[in-house]
Amino acid sequence: MTAAFTAGALLLTCRVRPAVLIVIVVRSAIAPIGWNAVLRATHANQFFTDAPITIIPASWQDAGSGVVTFAAVAAVLGAGPQRREPAQRVVALAALAGLVAFIVDVYLY
Repeated sequence: MTAAFTAGALLLTCRVRPAVLIVIVVRSAIAPIGWNAVLRATHANQFFTDAPITIIPASWQDAGSGVVTFAAVAAVLGAGPQRREPAQRVVALAALAGLVAFIVDVYLY
């Protein structure tokens, strides 16, 4: 689900090449799954407790999904299809993917 929302956000807000879009979408699908696998393997149940804030009931797990997605997308783009682009562009694309992953985790899972 994160991948679909990330693709939609990218198509609505940015002009990216198809190769870049594919890399971001694939990474934004894999990164939260990997993060959740780590949390489950380490029995880190405390990470799944939502904050007592009505507007944005985020947990550490939700924040981790956003951070891990940001890092994974930035690393792959920086080493791959965006390596010749300015870092600002790579970071902006990775930040968008991380933000979408965070929002999807908070409100849809």
